[in-house]
Amino acid sequence: MTDHNPFGRHTLDIDPEKECQTIVEQLKQIVHTTLHRQGAVVGISGGIDSAVVLALSARAFGPDHILGVLLPENESSDDSARLALLLADQLGAPTVTENISGALQGFGCYERRDAAIQRVIPEYQPGWGAKITLAGDLLNQAALNVFRVTVTSPDGREISKRLPMAEFSQIVAASNFKQRSRMSMLYYHAELRNYAVMGTANKNEYDLGFFVKYGDGGVDTQPIGHLFKTQIYQVAQYLNIPEEIQQRSPTTDTYPGGSTQEEFFYRIPFEILDAVWLGHEQGVANTEVAEALGLAVDQVERIVGDIASKTHATNYLRLPPLNVNGEPVH
Repeated sequence: MTDHNPFGRHTLDIDPEKECQTIVEQLKQIVHTTLHRQGAVVGISGGIDSAVVLALSARAFGPDHILGVLLPENESSDDSARLALLLADQLGAPTVTENISGALQGFGCYERRDAAIQRVIPEYQPGWGAKITLAGDLLNQAALNVFRVTVTSPDGREISKRLPMAEFSQIVAASNFKQRSRMSMLYYHAELRNYAVMGTANKNEYDLGFFVKYGDGGVDTQPIGHLFKTQIYQVAQYLNIPEEIQQRSPTTDTYPGGSTQEEFFYRIPFEILDAVWLGHEQGVANTEVAEALGLAVDQVERIVGDIASKTHATNYLRLPPLNVNGEPVH
């Protein structure tokens, strides 16, 4: 990095104390004044994002006016519930557990998904591990966003094949019942208590479309939607989120094969993605971003291109309902 270039990894650093104070005050204004609600409901998964949102909600409304909702199903990781309860206990927050497996079975979630996987990999059987991943490391190759399905038999045998669009769409559509069922349960508990539903999406998830419309995107407010993933970790450290949660690999906890967010969607580590993205937003030239981060210019160009591609492709997820004239419904 040259002396004239102020950009670097440090550009992502925030003042977590000041940031938390700002979010807490905004949450009070939104929930009490705008929404006329008395507290907050947070779906907690043992992940870093929901942990930070629950802790911020506790600061804004007090532990007696928040509720952490655990929403396990047949394929959830055991760590999700354990870590979620660990945090809730630390905060003194009440919790409720709602197993949504029955609702998912009623929707045909597992059956529809498994049927699509079996068309691609006939050997696959319900109960095997299964996950969807994006091919390639974005830093090393200009691969398209082509998804693969990987299954693992009980004896550890792994089979991986490229997903045709029809099967990919069916797997995703069926799996999205999970997020939409959770949303319905969160609103049940929110309406029961006159609380607001807190979103847990960060900037990476919201701006790049890594959420389900009217699923985990169906919320009343997004407290951390403006923060990059790496900044979430800064806030988590300030809020004294349990170390085990901070060290847990970010995962969708959607597929029985346990794919991480990086291999499922982002294709590069967050510390690189976030720094390149922020540099691009600030108008820093790709050459300067590359020099500051120790990357090649073509690597930065691929990352910037991938951000633009994902943002454009998922723009519909962020649109409100539209009138027939194309204007948002007010």
